[in-house]
Amino acid sequence: IHTATLVHDDVVDDAEKRRGFFSINALWKNKIAVLVGDYLLSKGMVVALDNEEFQLLKIINEAVKQMSEGELLQMAKSRKLDIKEDVYYEIIEKKTASFIAAACKSGAASVIDDERTLQSIGEFGLNIGMAFQIKDDMFDYGNGSIGKPTGIDIKEKKMTLPLIYALGQASRSERRDIIYKIKNKSHISKHVKEVIDFAVEKGGLHYAKDRMNHYRDNAVDILNALPKNEARHALLSLVNFVTERQK
Repeated sequence: IHTATLVHDDVVDDAEKRRGFFSINALWKNKIAVLVGDYLLSKGMVVALDNEEFQLLKIINEAVKQMSEGELLQMAKSRKLDIKEDVYYEIIEKKTASFIAAACKSGAASVIDDERTLQSIGEFGLNIGMAFQIKDDMFDYGNGSIGKPTGIDIKEKKMTLPLIYALGQASRSERRDIIYKIKNKSHISKHVKEVIDFAVEKGGLHYAKDRMNHYRDNAVDILNALPKNEARHALLSLVNFVTERQK
């Protein structure tokens, strides 16, 4: 199911590469890519049905619904570049965090049947998913040494937290200038760098890191309220990996 969402995402973004390799739509065009994504999605559902994992189906179906809503919301807002901070959080919660929450909740549901614990694990996944996406968005403003090219989101006119915050700290003329560059000059490397420098100088990266740590701390608090065991230790390691990773 995760692979299906990536295949469909590449079609929506018209992306030619996925983790260094040509995407399915780049090799065989959108029609085949959409069908491959549909096939993978249905295959995941069939596996759950064959094992009579009806709770798992409910969890995953809700996540897929949330992800679709998030993608549509982002597409609607990106046309005007008017995404505010609260809308940004709504988008990443639906597009990314909901799926990570579903993965965590599904794993727990396979071994326990306590609704309160399942809810806590889902909330843990939601918070770590928020932290994950904010961290990922911060990479776009890095120095290029972390394995991910910088400025990709800007070139695709995606408004992420560092830039949203920076625009909120800018004067009207600065804001107008940056929005113009994103709308009309984002294909020119010089102007992309100017937007990156603007976001950094206005404290966008520092603010994003603070928000990432907020969600990280929420996730840790949820785990600390659960019984101390090997599973909790593993999830704490996941928290550290998500927030400290370099690519």
